Amino acid sequence: STAELTPLLPGVLVTCGVLYVLLLAAAISEKCARVPALVNAISFGVGTDGERQATVDFITSSAAGFYVFGMRLTTSMVVKLVYVWCIVGVGFMTRMLSSNP
Repeated sequence: STAELTPLLPGVLVTCGVLYVLLLAAAISEKCARVPALVNAISFGVGTDGERQATVDFITSSAAGFYVFGMRLTTSMVVKLVYVWCIVGVGFMTRMLSSNP
């Protein structure tokens, strides 16, 4: 019944908040991946192609973005995490609702 699920509400809200923050961080990581192409498209004047290429190489090799346990956080990783948490949540709710008569 609803009274049994009410104590779980704060945990569900915190989990949703954490997943939302992870999704925002992954979006920033995806934007960081597009910076080298942006810098490469900008013209800094005659004779600056070598410096621009060095800057683009530096940005590419720095691999800016958010990392979790040494792995770059991507949107696809967060979507997979949300999918797994939804499956766990549905299984847990089904077990709680079916265990009580």
